[in-house]
Amino acid sequence: MSRHRVSRHRLRRNARRMRRDGIEPMMVLSDDLEFAPIALVVIARTTWRYRSELAPFTVALLTFVGGMILHTHHPTWWPIVLILTAAIAWALAFFGRWVNLTRPIERGYAAATVLLIGGWTATAAAIDPFTPPLPAALGIGGVITAIPWWAHRRRRARVRVERTLTAWPEIAQAVGLTGSRIQSAIVDLWGYRARIALARGQTVEDAVAKLPALESALGARRGAARIQPIPERANRLELRVIETDPHSDAITWPGPSITSISQPIKLGLFEDGSPVRVSLLRRHALVGGVAGGGKSGGVNVIMGDLSACPDAIIWGIDLKRGMELLPWASCLDRLATTPQEAEALMADAVAILDGRADALAQRGQRVWNPGPDAPALVVLIDEYAELVDEAPGAVRHADSIARRGRAVAVTLVAATQRPSQRAMGQGAVRSQMDVRLSFRVRERRDVDLILGQGMLKSGWHSHTLDAPGKFLISAPEHDIPRRARTYLLDDDGVQRTAARHAPNRPPLDPVSVTALETAAQAAEKPSQATEPVTGPQGKHARQDSADSAENALWSSLSDASEDGVSIDDLMRTTGMGRSWIYYRLQEHARADRATQVSRGRWRATSDS
Repeated sequence: MSRHRVSRHRLRRNARRMRRDGIEPMMVLSDDLEFAPIALVVIARTTWRYRSELAPFTVALLTFVGGMILHTHHPTWWPIVLILTAAIAWALAFFGRWVNLTRPIERGYAAATVLLIGGWTATAAAIDPFTPPLPAALGIGGVITAIPWWAHRRRRARVRVERTLTAWPEIAQAVGLTGSRIQSAIVDLWGYRARIALARGQTVEDAVAKLPALESALGARRGAARIQPIPERANRLELRVIETDPHSDAITWPGPSITSISQPIKLGLFEDGSPVRVSLLRRHALVGGVAGGGKSGGVNVIMGDLSACPDAIIWGIDLKRGMELLPWASCLDRLATTPQEAEALMADAVAILDGRADALAQRGQRVWNPGPDAPALVVLIDEYAELVDEAPGAVRHADSIARRGRAVAVTLVAATQRPSQRAMGQGAVRSQMDVRLSFRVRERRDVDLILGQGMLKSGWHSHTLDAPGKFLISAPEHDIPRRARTYLLDDDGVQRTAARHAPNRPPLDPVSVTALETAAQAAEKPSQATEPVTGPQGKHARQDSADSAENALWSSLSDASEDGVSIDDLMRTTGMGRSWIYYRLQEHARADRATQVSRGRWRATSDS
């Protein structure tokens, strides 16, 4: 400790003692103090602190000095100065983006400033810099060109950030990260980011736990700070402070981003403007969040992209009587709105899974490769918790699909407000979800319920999301907590998208159709065994019943209007199950006797 610092410490200690004893300390002026060095230090520190604001005056002074030197020693160099000035201005105008002049107006300002400085310097070299009106021109021109510099938003932001981060040692000590240091800082369009090296023994989790204290120490708004680990080093992190929220407004959906289920879906945008892409092929997905958090919007975006895929069939379950999925009915191959329909749909999905698995085993293959002739099957379930309470049989089938559906391209996409283990059916569904989207949740513990155990501690703070549509995504390709906002697909957009893609939806492949037929026949056997069999009479009675159902089916198709007849009406008319109806319709369609007017509506062809 230096002598002056020890003296100041002793003076402060003596002053405290005097106040404790009731004695007011006196100020004594000494003639021994040297004010000139102190004044120089204060001026130097102030000049350095405001070096960015004083830069135009510094440039003007250097320009004047340079003109004097050239006029005194090399007055004939003025043509060289002009040539160099023109070359530098041209390079800045066309290649200024290489030196972080990203906007054309910034490159134009830099080129114009160089031309003014070079022109004045060349003139001062040829004649005396003190020759009027050169001094006045330098002063007036310097002030005029300084105004854009002083007003530039990015420059002011950079200066503010530099001054804030200069105090990092005090900030780190205040929040409990003593010893950490700033390695670099970058100002971007929405705020700034800094790379921080942690002290020995400190972890990224320690810094995440101190986020509220960091926001207070940095003078940022609540929820503005983000911390992301740097995979290469365990003691490095990136601190980002969002000063202007890039997701303050909704982002309009630009339309489908894929034409195949094998391509990654584009769900929205991260805060840096990069797209959020994730693949759903051979992956189950979980979408969670409170009501009003944007969960339905995320489901609509998924549906919008899947509807444009000619190699994916979509089945939907919506036990709220179709409030969410009914607008997509023309693109849904099947839509269940009651518990009974949901159980039948999930049973058929398992039958398709088993049929595809048997076919792959016979071919010696291990995975089902989707295509227009062999589409993937995506089962989208809105509000999965309702399914658990009202259709427990469907939940058992969902558990089977979650465990065995990946290889045969049978995928689950489940949406729910709070996916607790009870709400997810006490099975393997939640643990098998590879892709997890968490919109805003109310409680901190819900973060781990949606994204997985320990995610809250690792910085996945979806309970702090402050607008509908904002979400965090956890997937194999997204293992760092980055805030994003999903696209907004309104009701009119849903109707236009569904109408555009409904005519191009694929039919089920022959393997799946055969699997449904086999399952339907197996389901009829127990009922047949309970019927009284009295020789040929019982056999003829069953045959008459089947013929009656077939005749009723064909009569309904023949009498249908141009809009067709729905699957539910055919079930009521024939008294048969959905699988039987679907199988018979596929047979009529292959024989060109029936055609599908729209999703879920059929009629006989005009030639039949």
